Amino acid sequence: MADLTFMDVAQVDLGKLGTAVSDWKKIVDNLQVLAKNAKSGLMTKANSARWAGENATVTRAFVRKTAKQFEDAYAEAKSIWTLLDDAHVELSKLQKNMKVAIDIDAPRLGVKIEDIGGGAVRWVFPHVRGDSDERTQEQLDAAQALADRITGLVAHAMEIDASMNRALGRTNKNSPHDFSSNNYASLDEAETARALELAKLGPKMSDKHFTELNSIMKYNAKDPDFANAFYKGLGGPRQALEFFGRMSIDSARGEKEERLGLTKELQRNMGVALATATEPHGNPGYLKDWGIQFRKLGTEKIPLEKYGRDSPPLGYQLLGGIMRYGDYDPKFLNPIAEHVIQLQQKDPVLFAASKSEYGLNLYNPSGKDGAGFDPVPSILEALGHSPEASKKFFTEPPEAYNEDGTLKGGVADLGKDKDGHPITGYLDYFTSESYTEFPGDINGHFNTEEIEKAKQYMPDALGHALESATLGHAYDDPTPELIRDGESVAIMESVVDKYGGDADLLDRHGSLSDSLGRMGAGYVDDINWALNDNDQTSMFAPRSDSGGHAEFGREGARNFLNALGKYPDSYAEISNAEKVYTTSVLDAQVGENGSINHAHVREAVRTGGEVQGMIDESRAEQVKAEGLAKDEAYNKALEKRASWIEFGTGVGVAAGAAFLPPVAAAGVAATLIPVATDAGTGALEQQLGHVIGDWSESKQQDSGDDVLKQRLAIYDAGESTSEAPMREFMRVYGIQRDSQFGGDLEEALNSGYDKGSNRASHMAKP
Repeated sequence: MADLTFMDVAQVDLGKLGTAVSDWKKIVDNLQVLAKNAKSGLMTKANSARWAGENATVTRAFVRKTAKQFEDAYAEAKSIWTLLDDAHVELSKLQKNMKVAIDIDAPRLGVKIEDIGGGAVRWVFPHVRGDSDERTQEQLDAAQALADRITGLVAHAMEIDASMNRALGRTNKNSPHDFSSNNYASLDEAETARALELAKLGPKMSDKHFTELNSIMKYNAKDPDFANAFYKGLGGPRQALEFFGRMSIDSARGEKEERLGLTKELQRNMGVALATATEPHGNPGYLKDWGIQFRKLGTEKIPLEKYGRDSPPLGYQLLGGIMRYGDYDPKFLNPIAEHVIQLQQKDPVLFAASKSEYGLNLYNPSGKDGAGFDPVPSILEALGHSPEASKKFFTEPPEAYNEDGTLKGGVADLGKDKDGHPITGYLDYFTSESYTEFPGDINGHFNTEEIEKAKQYMPDALGHALESATLGHAYDDPTPELIRDGESVAIMESVVDKYGGDADLLDRHGSLSDSLGRMGAGYVDDINWALNDNDQTSMFAPRSDSGGHAEFGREGARNFLNALGKYPDSYAEISNAEKVYTTSVLDAQVGENGSINHAHVREAVRTGGEVQGMIDESRAEQVKAEGLAKDEAYNKALEKRASWIEFGTGVGVAAGAAFLPPVAAAGVAATLIPVATDAGTGALEQQLGHVIGDWSESKQQDSGDDVLKQRLAIYDAGESTSEAPMREFMRVYGIQRDSQFGGDLEEALNSGYDKGSNRASHMAKP
């Protein structure tokens, strides 16, 4: 099969394929009539005829065979028509997406796409007279993200083409003179058959075959029919674990970079497919009892090699590697998560016995947050991709499970806290001081440096699970939607209380600070309300059903902001979020007739200044404590975030939230920030773009190697940052700086910033 180019996908005349589909449909309909007539007419008459002797034996057999040929012809024609029809539908979707990419997105980014063969493309920024041709790293990343998307569309089209070629080639595989029995009810069925054929090869798969398997799975993993049939075709839960395990350890040993890359893809594809196959909604053939079977296998040893080690992996170690990816149904995921955690709590070294020095990340090819021996980070990653499951996990009372995974009932034993009280929830369990006693998820046992690093694996994964639970979307969703309800709000209130009220806890869990920053951004409206002490008359108080709003309390919000200001990524997230939210609140204070609610505008400016003042003081204290290296980390985080937002359209606004940065522009998962109004989003986006531009221009510059100067630079940059929304509001609505109202706003800003800074300074003192 010749490689397709992106222009082939965009410009191919699918009308001819559509005509072929229509022609084959007519053939199918005609053959169906003939087959029906042959069965009800020819066969019926032959069977009822009063033939005798040799004539009866020969003629009836001949008639029966002839009638069967009509049925076979109809079956084969129907299979061909189905395959062609499925391919036509899929290719039409791909063509539409390709045209959007090259006709809309490429011009918007200012790039030209060129074919480089093998289905791949490259991007170039055409020279424009007067242009310096200098591009930011984020512009380059966005261009590459577009090229990768186009390459993916080409690859998908090639996979459909290849699958069709294979399926049609099998049609007359048995005999060129008979109608085929190798018929398919859908293109999915043909792709499933090929995927299972390849999977049966196991580690004997060539890289070419492995690539083919990943290609089939990548584009079908979210299809219930494919996912169900694939996992059933592997033979069952144990066989599924064995297949993943053998592929994983095969690539983990020796210098096999290309093979490891293929196994990482398989890990993701198997996870997404398992989530699809165990989802009961809209999937009548889902794997109903597999959760129970996986729990039973969780503590069983699963030998993977004929002459393997004495301590083969336990079922949960292999299942954890698969479940790191995919959005799982709570009824499947949560019992597994509870069982894993309860097993570890009861026997902290249960999952350490199978550790090995031979091979890298044996059961977690991705290498993210652990080597795969400890299934707890893996399960937390699964929760991080499964919003409904994670929400229930952190809100519902823990249920006790027996060692074999069956439900025991009653309250689960999660140990005791530092005061000797029983732990009654999973957030309390993971944030207890005793959790640090569990073995690090590393290869082997004795690498001190790796053990210290491994202490941050669980907190990082926990942060992802909490993002999912509080924000209502997978932590790395490229097209997220902010969903908050009573349960997610309750979890967020607990998070703010725990991490804001215990400085030592966030020191132990430093790797989740970026997650806390994104969570804070998703609740920045409630943080502003909390700074008004959750007064129901506050301008920040919810105007409708408050079920999706948290009440942190003034002290709780201050503690949380003070904690977030100590970490570069969370500082950058909150600083950005407050600017966006304040800008939207200011815009909402202008009536249809142009009237301005002066009191609310002053309060919005004051509160925005207070938030920035608090996190600036917290940041300055960290620089004072840890020196210039810490400030360099802050500046890198700020620069990265500013560039994401500054590039392209800057900010997208939809469904009551702003997206930073717009996914299509930067190719990264967005931070979602509530905005005060859905109306006039075009004008609001423009204002936000100007605010972000002002912010990026005011970001702190290098002020030398003097810590005091660095601290002063932090305050100067922070004040400029906090005034950006106010300046944009004054510009848009013609408010002069030397007017009474302009002076009031300046005073409100300074008052708020000083209040936040002073409050944080007092909180930092012993």
